[in-house]
Amino acid sequence: MANRLILLKADGSISIHADDRAYKPLNWMNPPCRLTRRPADPDAEAEAGLVAVWEVANTADDRLVISIAEILHDSCHELGVDPGLVKDGVEAHLQALLAENPETFGPGWTLVRREYPTAVGPVDLLFRDAEGAHVAVEVKRRGEIDGVEQLARYLELMNGDPLLRPVQGVLAAQQIKPQAKVVAAARNIACVTVDYDALRGIDHAEDRLF
Repeated sequence: MANRLILLKADGSISIHADDRAYKPLNWMNPPCRLTRRPADPDAEAEAGLVAVWEVANTADDRLVISIAEILHDSCHELGVDPGLVKDGVEAHLQALLAENPETFGPGWTLVRREYPTAVGPVDLLFRDAEGAHVAVEVKRRGEIDGVEQLARYLELMNGDPLLRPVQGVLAAQQIKPQAKVVAAARNIACVTVDYDALRGIDHAEDRLF
């Protein structure tokens, strides 16, 4: 017996939590399931100090039995319609910020176009550097080998266009794996690690101690 938090949700699911490990309950039952709540049997269960017993069963005949000796707090809260989860810092956000801040890659850079079309898909960003040369930038939250290979395919097609070539490539990401950097160097593609919070104006490198 121990203090536990029991969550019973509107979809019928139930979970039992300790005061740690937020990522996973101690025990749970997913819907569809049915909950039966009854007072403790006075002859056996009540003598053992129980006040109630909850039994949860699902369609597979699995059962979860919760023996309750004391209720410290009991409340019900209507959460309303779920608006859904909106992620911050996804690739689209990072792409938009880099398009607005071409100087992230160097002074004198200018944006040509977002989502520049090629025969195998759009390049995230097309810039001109300070010398006027075209640079294709592929934006990822996490830079991996697949992103390097994707950009290499774009560059092969773009360098076949006499109006664009020569086109250099840059893989821009919040994190870039060492293996991706090795492959990028072999493909003559530059890697740039970008700070999402700094681009949003939340974090300033000059204010940091480290």
